[in-house]
Amino acid sequence: MKTKIALFLGLLLAANVSYADLKIGFVNIPAVLEKAPQAEKAKKRLEQEFSPRDKQLVAQQKEIQSMDEKLARDGAVMGASAKSNMEKDILNKKRDAKRAQQEFSEDFNARRNEELGKLQRRIVEAIREIAKAQNFDLLLTDGVIYASEKIDVTSQVQQKLSTMPE
Repeated sequence: MKTKIALFLGLLLAANVSYADLKIGFVNIPAVLEKAPQAEKAKKRLEQEFSPRDKQLVAQQKEIQSMDEKLARDGAVMGASAKSNMEKDILNKKRDAKRAQQEFSEDFNARRNEELGKLQRRIVEAIREIAKAQNFDLLLTDGVIYASEKIDVTSQVQQKLSTMPE
């Protein structure tokens, strides 16, 4: 029994000694994402790509709204068939607008996720390069409750990203 305890204490001591040389760092990924130049460029690309469709959707909504107003204003003096046709037309346009809005949202989200995935791969690449260059044993990102400023390498990752090609 005494030998088992001695062996256990010896292993604990050896484990503590071997971990004494660890170099650990921390990266705040949300801060990197916020300040990365690639994120701003991706945002501009998305705006440029989806702006025409967004304007088209806004125009569609304005058209429906004006048709609703016209029906409310002139509905009392319209003939029954004209009023019915206009109501059907408005209903069809609302249905089309809702479908177009849903397609727009799905396309935008897919494209945004694609851009975010590219950026995240670049961030991981930058973190790995820093870890290898500075001989880190462990770099942590999420789930860290506290990290000292001494081990925070977020600014280094941001600098590395700013020098990386698009």
